[in-house]
Amino acid sequence: MRWNLRMTAAERGIWKSTELRRQLADAGLHISAGKMSGLWTGNPTTIRLDDLDVICSVLDCTTEDLLIREPDKVDAQRPATQEAVNETSSARVPRHGRNRTVPPA
Repeated sequence: MRWNLRMTAAERGIWKSTELRRQLADAGLHISAGKMSGLWTGNPTTIRLDDLDVICSVLDCTTEDLLIREPDKVDAQRPATQEAVNETSSARVPRHGRNRTVPPA
């Protein structure tokens, strides 16, 4: 996912994080300057759903406007198939659950 707050805000005429921060505060969401900087300039690692709801309300947008899917990145991170793993490595792949592999003797 790509965080698209800055572009979404710009499309609505909000060019500075301080202006968005003021509008969020008017809507009841008080964000520290540091947290606002993180939301404005980068990809937040976490965001509360309640906060996201207020941001969407202030910007009159949806979560799809703020969170852009990146399926190419998902495909690139997908692990290789089990056959490819077996061909390239003789190491055992640990299994989870009841049928665990036995450690070497």
